[in-house]
Amino acid sequence: MSDGISDEAEGVVGVLTERIEAHFGMNLGQLKAAVAAAPTANPEATDVVKWHGLLTEAQSVLDRAEDDLLASLGTQPSEVDDPVMGLAHRVNAAVTARDGRALVVRWLLDPDAPGKKDLAAERLARLRPRTGPAVQTSAPHRPVETPAPASAGRPGTVRR
Repeated sequence: MSDGISDEAEGVVGVLTERIEAHFGMNLGQLKAAVAAAPTANPEATDVVKWHGLLTEAQSVLDRAEDDLLASLGTQPSEVDDPVMGLAHRVNAAVTARDGRALVVRWLLDPDAPGKKDLAAERLARLRPRTGPAVQTSAPHRPVETPAPASAGRPGTVRR
């Protein structure tokens, strides 16, 4: 965009991409290929690649929302109507999503980030290698129920 609105936003993705490349010592394309080839080899790299993808997706959504808003504003009289306000809210939501994902990427890249060195983080790290669910996810096999004895009476009635 030529108005400068997205230049700063694209800078967010660019800066984080540079930090990722410096952190892992390879360009992002190489890192994505390495993660695709062996996704469990480096969980940190896998997480960063996943969240960087979500970040770039959010940036694309934001760019489209900004373009739609600017196009609508160019055809509006001096007062903004409800559909244009809806577009403005869409831009705000897209900024929030993009910024949240950027924060996750920053957190993943920071070895000293809060929550990475406490007891809970150590416990989580020990659990991480699991590949399957921690608990049974299917219903247990139940034996065929036997009919209740005739002397049991009907449910909900009081026996004397």
